[in-house]
Amino acid sequence: MLRCPECSAEIDVDEDEVEEGEILSCPECETELEVSQTHPVALNPISDDLEEDEDIEEEDDEEEDFDEDGDLPEEEDLDEDEEDEEE
Repeated sequence: MLRCPECSAEIDVDEDEVEEGEILSCPECETELEVSQTHPVALNPISDDLEEDEDIEEEDDEEEDFDEDGDLPEEEDLDEDEEDEEE
């Protein structure tokens, strides 16, 4: 019987049939766990931090405005655009 490293709940898995790299899910806290070794079986929680970092980078990329050439506009170009919008 395996235990979740996050909440200590029992995970009903046959220890002889798990493979290294296999992903399991805790039935109590729903944490995804990776089998890091098989003899003895060791489980490591899969961190959501990595996914959150990737999401932040994608959001940063979306915020940048590119001109028609695919370049970031220079400060002068930004000022001209603002003046055009005011008129």
